[in-house]
Amino acid sequence: MNKLNRISSFLTDNNVDAAFITNPDNVFYVSGFRSNPHERILGVVLFKDADPLMICPKMEVPDAKAAGWAFDIVGHQDTDNPWELLKEAINKKGIPISQLAIEKSHLTVERLDALQELFPQASFTRLDDLLNMMRVIKDENELSILRQAAEYADYAIQVGVSEIAEGKTELEILTAIELALKKKGISHMSFDTMVLIGPKTASPHGKPGDRKIQKGDFILFDLGVVYKGYCSDITRTVSFGEPTDEQKDVYETVRRAEQDAVDAVKPGVRAMDLDKIARDVITQAGYGEFFTHRLGHGLGISVHEYPSVTGNNELLLTEGMVFTIEPGIYDPKITGVRIEDDVVVTKDGVEILTKFTKELVIIPTNN
Repeated sequence: MNKLNRISSFLTDNNVDAAFITNPDNVFYVSGFRSNPHERILGVVLFKDADPLMICPKMEVPDAKAAGWAFDIVGHQDTDNPWELLKEAINKKGIPISQLAIEKSHLTVERLDALQELFPQASFTRLDDLLNMMRVIKDENELSILRQAAEYADYAIQVGVSEIAEGKTELEILTAIELALKKKGISHMSFDTMVLIGPKTASPHGKPGDRKIQKGDFILFDLGVVYKGYCSDITRTVSFGEPTDEQKDVYETVRRAEQDAVDAVKPGVRAMDLDKIARDVITQAGYGEFFTHRLGHGLGISVHEYPSVTGNNELLLTEGMVFTIEPGIYDPKITGVRIEDDVVVTKDGVEILTKFTKELVIIPTNN
């Protein structure tokens, strides 16, 4: 059953007249059309017993058709009222809307108000859970794309490591990484690339700047690419010069925590169990207070998607799920270290998509 039919079946089973998908990632998922509409209206409307329709900026209608959308498209110009055009298109199908499924996590209050004005007798139900459960299991085509995205992430880390030299800044190394990827045909990163040096590694979401590499620094890379609409996400931490015993201990603790959690991945394990495995290693080593975030997150069309790998998520892992495992220790008195892999739940275990070594890489200082 394809994606559109599965949503239509959901509408039939739950006596819902239509679904309105507005998150650009989900529009891409069901239609193959990738768009960043900015403040303009973009969406796909699906029905129980009628062909779907799309609404998008009029200038993007040819792009939607080129992406393979074979159904009606409502194109709106900046001077149009897109809501009135949408209502007119739905009315032409002769389908009264008394219950509409929407993405409650995405639709703004302002846009919900607009829908309520269009369909004053309608009630609204949640579509998010169905889309999450559809997207959480990747098919073989999606996995093939994710494997390639991970290969590009590995390459990016290799480029970054090769650029390390005393006196270079975070932004200089970041620029070299992204330039090398563009030469490979990668136009977009999954998120803002992070290259953090020395004390800045102790900030989980630090911002690269003009910090220069000095002997004894750890350098943390966190990055990912978008390839054919799917994201990768990798973190590695390396040392410029011989690390101190404390730095080595922090690194080895994170490495063991990450590997133990990866090794535990298989169908039937709870997401919360993975978080506990990694957190216990870090806590028992005396660094528990410095592991300040969840273990990981789902990965696919969005770089952060369902599920969240947290200590209270009882979701059972299922074959085809893809997510990150990324424990970290952030001790401002010693260093910050994070190691992150993208993993797939297989029939009887785990496939690790990101391959760059997790042994501590020590860059010689030549002095």
